[in-house]
Amino acid sequence: MAPTSPPRHAPPTDDPTVAELLAARPHLTMHAMDGLVLESVPLNRIADAAGTPTWVYGAGTMRARYRSLAQALATAGLNAELHYAMKANDHLAVIRLFAAEGAGADVVSEGELRRARAAGIPPAHIVFSGVGKSERDLRLALAEDIGQINVESAEELDMLSALAAGMGRIARIALRVNPDVDAATHAKIATGRAGDKFGIPWADAAALYARAAALPGIAPTGLATHIGSQILSLAPFRAAYARIAALVAGLRVAGQSVETVDCGGGLGIPYRNEPAPGPNGLAGALRAAFHNLDVRLKLEPGRWLVAPAGVLLSTVVLTRQTAGTRFVVLDAAMNDLIRPAMYDAWHAVVPLSAADAVAPVTPADIVGPVCESGDTFARNRLLPLLARNARVAILDAGAYGSVMSSTYNARPLAAEIMVDGARWAVIRDRQTHAALWQGERVPDFVA
Repeated sequence: MAPTSPPRHAPPTDDPTVAELLAARPHLTMHAMDGLVLESVPLNRIADAAGTPTWVYGAGTMRARYRSLAQALATAGLNAELHYAMKANDHLAVIRLFAAEGAGADVVSEGELRRARAAGIPPAHIVFSGVGKSERDLRLALAEDIGQINVESAEELDMLSALAAGMGRIARIALRVNPDVDAATHAKIATGRAGDKFGIPWADAAALYARAAALPGIAPTGLATHIGSQILSLAPFRAAYARIAALVAGLRVAGQSVETVDCGGGLGIPYRNEPAPGPNGLAGALRAAFHNLDVRLKLEPGRWLVAPAGVLLSTVVLTRQTAGTRFVVLDAAMNDLIRPAMYDAWHAVVPLSAADAVAPVTPADIVGPVCESGDTFARNRLLPLLARNARVAILDAGAYGSVMSSTYNARPLAAEIMVDGARWAVIRDRQTHAALWQGERVPDFVA
């Protein structure tokens, strides 16, 4: 007989405790009087001043993570460049922080390209990825003379060649190859399988590379690959890199020049304290595949750099008991953080109060006020009996959080704060209600 699921309200047995969560996140500490602290700033102090829901990011935490990844690559003896994947968090302050560390940018739209430039990223340090670049996107990339365009199809290659030739420009390109490797991640963020919409089939790449070398306006410099996001094993990386390395060798035997390999991003983080590879493991996988090929590597980290550095602060609106379920209703909602609703993503929820953090716990469903049953952050999560107006922090929310927010249910966008050691500053004001309809027009035939 097939095993049955545990009862709906059975207490979870494998969720990390608050103490375990904080032990794995040294940028977060719990002080007896101040409560939960990010770097050196009590989060209650920010909530008192800015209200909730509010995003808070640790600048020092992001710097430390960037430096540890850069150091791992250098220690492995790799000639590698880091291009921050802006889709993870595209706030100008975040981009500028990484630019100051020496990072370039990986962009996927005209808007991200313009943001990267506004944040001070030089064009030569920008890589443009994405499966559906428009003529407008490509014209801007050519006009800016960016460092690399990752071409995802023969059709895009032809369009880019015609545009570049017409503008009198040379497009430096890498062919994005789909290696047909299952990254064993959520289906909605897997990008390297044969049935996914991304990239050129591995078997077609050599012929298309040779064709690219003969096209006007095109200068092929290398290959690119990206197999997905939130990858928690090195095996898919090793498999994908091995296929790309073999393709590099084959292209060179055929007389083609291959100078760079863009290895994408995708390194996952332990949202639930699960085992996850770190920078040294990734550097080892890269070295194993490419150490003898004399190529310049490019990496596009996003989530790994910023997710752990961010939290979403929220306040308990009320608690209610119905049909045997305790509901904790927050003022944050799926319009703020959509990952649980979209991906069934697990995020830790930690009380800001030190007393609440050590109080007895019972199962609860943590939900928001949006009129959707999907507006649920966690089900059957062990939490103390939080009173109305108690505050919590949703952890590891620095990536794919604010950047995916919406104003659904006419809910204004939350404020954003950046902490740096003991300092903090508002980096985006809370949106006003009037701003929600600013720019809208009511035509005469309706009025």
